[in-house]
Amino acid sequence: QVQLVESGGGLVQAGGSLRLSCEASGIIFRIMTLGWYRQAPGTQRELVATITSGGSTNTADSVMGRFTISRDNAKNTMYLQMNSLKPEDTAVYYCTTTIRDYQYWGQGTQVTVSS
Repeated sequence: QVQLVESGGGLVQAGGSLRLSCEASGIIFRIMTLGWYRQAPGTQRELVATITSGGSTNTADSVMGRFTISRDNAKNTMYLQMNSLKPEDTAVYYCTTTIRDYQYWGQGTQVTVSS
């Protein structure tokens, strides 16, 4: 079965950095487009970044220049490097991929940025 497992979240001060990981199984990882979403309390889940099988990336304006999405196909793992973190980045971060019109999600990892 498809499984996506995020890790790397935690508590960090404003200006700090975290690297999130998403390890996938049950998919042909190398051919998939994957992405990161986040959801803060009381808000809708929003797209943060995507990465294609070829490594092309798109990043939301709100995190442009601070967050970098990448992938390691040999490890079946996608990453989100988060630098210069702001309190407004506080959210649960989810990795995702879509297969046959069904969107799969990980369980999420909490990122909390203190002032």
